[in-house]
Amino acid sequence: MSSATGSAPGRLPFVVWVLAAGTFLMGTTEFVIAGLLPEMAADLNVSVSHAGLLITAFAVGMIVGGPTMAMATLRLPQRHTLIGALAVFALGHAVAALSTSFTVVLTARVVTALATGAFWAVGFVIATTTAGPARATRAVGVMMGGLTLANVIGVPIGSFVGHYTGWRGPFWALAVLAALAAAFVGRFIPRTGQRAEVSVRAEVQALKQGRLWLALGAAVLIMGGVLATYTYITPLLTDRAGIPAGAVPLVLIAFGIGALGGTAIGGRLGDRRPMVTTITAAAATSLILLALIPASNSPVAAVVLVFGMALAGFTVNPVVTSLAVRFAGDAPTLTSALTTSGYNTGIAAGSLVAGRALDSSLGLSGPALVGAVFAALTLLPLIALALRGTAGPSRIVAHHTTDADEPRQTADATTTTAR
Repeated sequence: MSSATGSAPGRLPFVVWVLAAGTFLMGTTEFVIAGLLPEMAADLNVSVSHAGLLITAFAVGMIVGGPTMAMATLRLPQRHTLIGALAVFALGHAVAALSTSFTVVLTARVVTALATGAFWAVGFVIATTTAGPARATRAVGVMMGGLTLANVIGVPIGSFVGHYTGWRGPFWALAVLAALAAAFVGRFIPRTGQRAEVSVRAEVQALKQGRLWLALGAAVLIMGGVLATYTYITPLLTDRAGIPAGAVPLVLIAFGIGALGGTAIGGRLGDRRPMVTTITAAAATSLILLALIPASNSPVAAVVLVFGMALAGFTVNPVVTSLAVRFAGDAPTLTSALTTSGYNTGIAAGSLVAGRALDSSLGLSGPALVGAVFAALTLLPLIALALRGTAGPSRIVAHHTTDADEPRQTADATTTTAR
């Protein structure tokens, strides 16, 4: 018998897959610009380095805007927040595609990042509540799978299309697809009303849990470790491994496939063995990055290790995200937004430190070494979390439906997870 959310027993609700499609679009827009920078710089009459601010602006918008928008929309029905975020996302891309001003495009990127932060914060909450405690991590894994799939499919296709249609082509495509996604959300996300007891005070009170900050710390460190290496992987592949520049995109696709596989593994194993899964994956990530330093002279070894780096590193993400949301109990929206901000903080910090290492005497080995250290440091909050335990009376409460013709949905459960 199907559930109210449209899923058979043992299967994830369909709404989770709809939300994953939304994260696919937003993951694509965050990273596709890297492949379009020369075209955008020439068209907007700025230098390539100046055009790079379009990437930085989005990351900053996600770091700051995610929690801000989560709190600003806290009292709105979640369905309305998702539709509104997708509408703003579509409008921002349309405005950017129509503009010839770098300032306008930059502003549109910031606004788009704010909408993305709001969508992810609320989307993670809906995914975990509709899936239920037993499948919460798997639901988060599917949602994050949309992000990693964007790196495998969305970014390469967007870059390819942009080289033939100009950078505005991918922007128009993202605007249209976001509008369609808003229609799907309106169709499949239950009409729910925000619970009266959810407040800004309750959301802030949830942040007092030490276990929550341990999970967020692990999110920052593991993403910083993987992205520190990934950001500067191209010179390592071409200058040391001897891989032709034209073949680098294929290696990056292998990274994306590894990230997708890691997200799936974390989603499958995280509900049953969260600490074993994350500690093993973080340790493996650090060892793989260390091995990449001497083994990068071999093209085959370099490709295998890049794939392994993504596979192990991204296994941690859905587990710590799900744990953070669970630890927040009945006030998970701000925590969900902070998790997204944490990942972007890790990306910014890891890339910054790796860039300094690359310019130092460490040279091409610098980013991988920085990544290995970040991944190893991830073990500290994970081990502390394992010692404190993840089991506890943390409730996940779904919002009640407001339409009379829809059944009341409540998922109020005390979750207990084995270490």
